[in-house]
Amino acid sequence: MPRISDPLPRVVVDGVRKEFRLRHTHSIKETALAAVRRKPLTTAFRALDGVSFSIGEGESVALLGFNGSGKSTLLKMISGVLSPDSGEVLTRGRVAGLIEVGAGFHPDLSGRENIFLNAAILGMNKKEIEERFDDIVAFSEIEQFIDTEVKHYSSGMFLRLAFSVAIHTEVDVLLIDEILSVGDEPFQKKCIARVRELHDQGKTLVVVSHDLNMVSDLCERGVLLRDGKVHFDGPSKEAVEIMRA
Repeated sequence: MPRISDPLPRVVVDGVRKEFRLRHTHSIKETALAAVRRKPLTTAFRALDGVSFSIGEGESVALLGFNGSGKSTLLKMISGVLSPDSGEVLTRGRVAGLIEVGAGFHPDLSGRENIFLNAAILGMNKKEIEERFDDIVAFSEIEQFIDTEVKHYSSGMFLRLAFSVAIHTEVDVLLIDEILSVGDEPFQKKCIARVRELHDQGKTLVVVSHDLNMVSDLCERGVLLRDGKVHFDGPSKEAVEIMRA
């Protein structure tokens, strides 16, 4: 059963399993040779294996684990991008994911047009976008390029604007996957400060990052995954110590 930390949790992950097929051939020749030798073309990889926990109102939780442990897969399930093979993932309130930043941006549209497009994809209505537009542009620090087509942006400018749109979305649960490394160090610090501000406002945070120092400082709780299972669920500093052991 999931660990219930609040009578009405924001996120419940209950007995979740997810399996992927790993392909071993990359060309027609390799596929033909494998068929002749009767070698399997794919093998099963279980990314998540019976994962259960819940996240309460206003909690800040880090999903930790080495590469292949299932943390990003789990984050995508909470966001609704992926579905479990069995078990269920339930969320309450508006969930926004800083997972594939800028995925909804169109290269032939200007930064201004993409703000309205991407914010709408993230669930904001026109009135909300208009109210936050100036703050989004100011946070991104690319005011003079806002009416330029984003295909002419540098990768740093693109990510700044995309992050700024996402971080100004009105949400109850904010999902963050490795994008706090956006931009230079001053901009990174500003991003982290903005995330802290949202947490102070009572927003629920779920964070995936390889920056263990940042995670233990930003999040109160850590859920450590190993081989697709929950290995530890408790204070983030303890989870980080276990990872480093």
